[in-house]
Amino acid sequence: MRNKVNVPIWKKTNLTVDEASAYSGIGTKKLRKMTESEDCPFVLWNGTKRLIKREQLDEYLENLSSI
Repeated sequence: MRNKVNVPIWKKTNLTVDEASAYSGIGTKKLRKMTESEDCPFVLWNGTKRLIKREQLDEYLENLSSI
């Protein structure tokens, strides 16, 4: 049996859409829409699974005045 390690969201490198939503306060539908673009700087695709690069998301949001 494997032990599951719980890593805090703010220490994870990549987040699921649900984790990124909780972390950023942006809704899951909005995050999915934002990450559909091919030039999205903070999305990482693992097959069909969409992961959010936490640090790049922070940098991206710092430069926005609205989403």
